Amino acid sequence: MERYKDLLAQKEQLEKLIAEARKKEAAAELERVREAVEEFGFTPEDVFGKRRRDAGVPVAPKYRNPETGDTWSGRGRAPHWIK
Repeated sequence: MERYKDLLAQKEQLEKLIAEARKKEAAAELERVREAVEEFGFTPEDVFGKRRRDAGVPVAPKYRNPETGDTWSGRGRAPHWIK
């Protein structure tokens, strides 16, 4: 049982060391990226690319309820009046 507890303690120590090393390396890389952005004048579009399409753009309605004038785009759950 002692061996198991020793291994668990080692695991915790290693996880702490890993987290510290990751934090230090991530900070260094972030600084390197910031320097490159400043030096070359990159824009967010240069770094991340352009958005393919805007999310949330309304779709034109395909169906209209003749009684109430309500519309439905044909996407998502069908309204009760379409059934």
